[in-house]
Amino acid sequence: MSADQFSSGRWRRKNPARLVFFFLCLWSLISFSRAGRLSASRQKLEVQKHLNRLNKPPVKTIQSPDGDIIDCVHISHQPAFDHPFLKDHKIQTRPSYHPEGLFDENKISTGHKERANDITQLWHMNGKCPEDTIPIRRTKKEDVLRSSSVKRYGKKKHRSIPKPRSVDPDLINQSGHQHAIAYVEGDKYYGAKATINVWEPKIQQPNEFSLSQIWVLGGSFGEDLNSIEAGWQVSPDLYGDNNTRLFTYWTSDAYQATGCYNLLCSGFIQVNSEIAMGASISPVSAFRNSQYDISILVWKDPKEGNWWMQFGSNYVLGYWPSFLFSYLADSASMIEWGGEVVNSEPEGQHTSTQMGSGRFPEEGFGKSSYFRNIQVVDSSNNLKAPKDLGTFTEKSNCYDVQTGSNGDWGHYFYYGGPGRNPNCP
Repeated sequence: MSADQFSSGRWRRKNPARLVFFFLCLWSLISFSRAGRLSASRQKLEVQKHLNRLNKPPVKTIQSPDGDIIDCVHISHQPAFDHPFLKDHKIQTRPSYHPEGLFDENKISTGHKERANDITQLWHMNGKCPEDTIPIRRTKKEDVLRSSSVKRYGKKKHRSIPKPRSVDPDLINQSGHQHAIAYVEGDKYYGAKATINVWEPKIQQPNEFSLSQIWVLGGSFGEDLNSIEAGWQVSPDLYGDNNTRLFTYWTSDAYQATGCYNLLCSGFIQVNSEIAMGASISPVSAFRNSQYDISILVWKDPKEGNWWMQFGSNYVLGYWPSFLFSYLADSASMIEWGGEVVNSEPEGQHTSTQMGSGRFPEEGFGKSSYFRNIQVVDSSNNLKAPKDLGTFTEKSNCYDVQTGSNGDWGHYFYYGGPGRNPNCP
């Protein structure tokens, strides 16, 4: 059709339906393009608002060798105080009581080469935060954009807690989370402790992760589950790299609307100026070489009711206020220790994402990853060995767990595995 034909009106008279269709298509394209620009602009604004909420004005900034930026933020300006219930909160600078009965963190076990006190964070190489400030890993725009939405940034997916008894196989397959854990239940627990071997497991897909942690749990495994979690993780989706990082998590409604990793929402109140949540841990263990581990203790202050966290033998990091929780406002009903991975591979093929060292438990020290000095805190605020330690894994041919006990390590277990292998196709 020539321009003359169109302008003369002959084509319009002969093809009225086509003309209407032509203008509808043109209008749709213009509208779609405009909507796309508006959507991109709205997302950009939403991301920037979220970054402004998370990244508080720093007193000092430290560039970490791994590319992280650590902001030293005044303790009273941290994200926790965005919570409406914490507007007039008086910061508890130290716990009223500390659990007794700790294993000696400096003791070297016969025949083993633990170096618990050599563990540090990479950003320490370039400086430290002043008194009355806390170190916060700065959230970047690309961090938020990797998430499925701004609202879900820094949150775990639903149903990522192992349920050792009467597990629904459909639930496991649907959630994609797999575990190798030891656990106790059937009593009231007021905390938990373990020394955790640190590795850098290989992750197959960027949206998968591998972690090793303690779970302090209250409530049922339904919509009301309360959880406090702490350990180390490798999560390319959350952090943008494959570094091993210290992390915490909490939720009071089974990961639906409440809680987050580290300081990515209001909740956890940090009081320590030396350790940054979400920052890289260094060094990590090597196969048949030096082994490194971190000690983590989570316990409930019997006077104030808050849940405290300690890293190593020296760093009391901060606390989760008890009002954040329903069941955990009183006590925990279950404690779990162990590893978790996400398997995002399609049905019929398992991920090769590693758990722990990527080796099975039977390979033992220097090859397989371990938890040692496993303890629980009782109602008298004493650390004691757990009774009736159970184990659980969804697929032992992919990831497994084996427990033991001796004088140096107390209750311990080796755990983990390579994921996909001839017995785990």
